[in-house]
Amino acid sequence: MTNEFVLEALTREFPETLLSYSTPYDFLTVEVRKEDIKKVIHYLRDSSLEIKFLTDICGIHYPENPEKEIGVIYHLHNMMTGFRLRLKVFMPKENAEVDSMTELYAGANWMERETYEFFGVKFRGHPDLRVILNVEDMDYHPMLKEYRLEDGTRADKDDKMFGR
Repeated sequence: MTNEFVLEALTREFPETLLSYSTPYDFLTVEVRKEDIKKVIHYLRDSSLEIKFLTDICGIHYPENPEKEIGVIYHLHNMMTGFRLRLKVFMPKENAEVDSMTELYAGANWMERETYEFFGVKFRGHPDLRVILNVEDMDYHPMLKEYRLEDGTRADKDDKMFGR
């Protein structure tokens, strides 16, 4: 199985859904409309492509791009051929919501909860979307690039020690 073969199958099946693609380090990466991500992943899993293993779901934040500020990235794998694929969906921060993959992959449960917790993406249809790693009363999403990297109030840090 090759990048070209999978890309052609996706293009043929979803001509209006694929927004862009690239192959960094020979790793097929496809941007998909967020409304269609579940259909695309369902097709990849149940078609003759047999891309049946969900390796990871994670979030990403691009504050400089309001239309594509929040992204969700899916890594999929065909265990028989070793073929890997990355799918991306983007959305504005105010509308950070995408379909849950828990119906297709039980393992998506915790990955989606983690993405919700750290980036604020809501997963429609998730059976138990709640915090699992941080304290329950945390009212912000710590992986968003809205917060300083360091605590400016710390008195025990001497910048001379860090070459600043």
